Amino acid sequence: MIVSATPLPRSVRVLIADDHRPFCDALEAILGGDQRIDVIGFASNGVEAVELARRLRPDVTLMDISMPLLDGVEATRRIRSEVRGACVLMLSGSDSPADVARSREAGAAGYVTKDRIDAELLDSILQIAAC
Repeated sequence: MIVSATPLPRSVRVLIADDHRPFCDALEAILGGDQRIDVIGFASNGVEAVELARRLRPDVTLMDISMPLLDGVEATRRIRSEVRGACVLMLSGSDSPADVARSREAGAAGYVTKDRIDAELLDSILQIAAC
């Protein structure tokens, strides 16, 4: 007999914003294997990321730094100013200190390089969502 005194916490709702659909699919596959994560949407450009963040109110937005129409840094700035309690985790192929600094200044709660996703992404999402 299994007795559960406390209900399971709800899953972390994640919006993926990246203009490369195969990469989005890979992220969804990585995250979909964890019951603590619920991928709720995809944005293929910065403008769409802002609009979806407003509408869907994700717990965490995974934001590619290089996005069409509106780059990830400016999209992050807008999401943080327009969506109360929004958390953004920046994803980038670059580990440039300037990119990290720009992301932090825009309000990103964290920064993960794409070559470290397997090792760091899940823990980063869960840490950011807990704040």
